[in-house]
Amino acid sequence: MENSGGIQGNITAGLAGRYASALFDLARESNAIDSVKKSLADLKAGLAESADLSALIASPVVARADAAKAIEAVARAMKLDSLTAKFLGVLAENRRLADLPAMIAAYDAIVADYRGQVTAKVTSAHPLTAEQLETLTANLKSRVGRDVTVAATVDPAILGGLVVQLGSQLIDGSIRTRLNSFATAMKG
Repeated sequence: MENSGGIQGNITAGLAGRYASALFDLARESNAIDSVKKSLADLKAGLAESADLSALIASPVVARADAAKAIEAVARAMKLDSLTAKFLGVLAENRRLADLPAMIAAYDAIVADYRGQVTAKVTSAHPLTAEQLETLTANLKSRVGRDVTVAATVDPAILGGLVVQLGSQLIDGSIRTRLNSFATAMKG
């Protein structure tokens, strides 16, 4: 992949980015970008749902051979594509399974960049409706001139409004921040 030092350069920085970049290059050569992306999404969901799987990838005491056998069984049980299964085997052999969540995030970011998409991390005090998400996505797309994928999270601590992170840009329209600014202004 060509690396102009922009977004892609930031994504592939660090260990997780280098592994994700290598996986992406193999997936692109094999026309398997989407199947790897789906397998990684399934794996991410599995990590969120299974304490045992999370413990397996995080444990430094599991021997390499045992970790490789266990992760191979997980890949079979989850019906992951062969490229992702081989990738997991390499991670187990290199004792890098603990870095898997960061690698999944980096792979997703590389795919989005490759496709000319950008992901906006949006935090709201309450879940956004489908209509609100559509409107927000359209507004963000017109602002950046690229396709935008919204990754929405809920944090009641912001009280209301939205916090949008789009690349390195942070747009904080939360009520909590406005109240903090007002309190600071009143002090002095």
